[in-house]
Amino acid sequence: MEIGIHGEPGRERRAQAPADEVVELMAQTIVDDLPFRRGDSVLAFVNGMGGTSLIELYIVYRALDRFLGSRGISITRNLIGSYITSLEMAGCSITLLRLDQEMTSHWDAPVSTPRLRWGI
Repeated sequence: MEIGIHGEPGRERRAQAPADEVVELMAQTIVDDLPFRRGDSVLAFVNGMGGTSLIELYIVYRALDRFLGSRGISITRNLIGSYITSLEMAGCSITLLRLDQEMTSHWDAPVSTPRLRWGI
């Protein structure tokens, strides 16, 4: 179930499960590791590995928003799509970044690259 971007071994293997269950397993590990706390604001990055459709990534995002919301953690910025891929590999990754005022201002700064554009 959990793998690295280039197929490195993950933490465990499981049978296919509904998105809510998979997201809870993935996100709980992340939330416990930092640890995140009630009242935190985060940037949520849901990244497709190349073979996962955008609608599936938004299903993961919705489940992540519900999971975090139930713990008092607010997603205030997000990035959803296939940005870091590996040859049309199935699946996705979740990255969370705790945001404070300074980090939010850096994220909100104008961006003009071939793949990302905002604030220009």
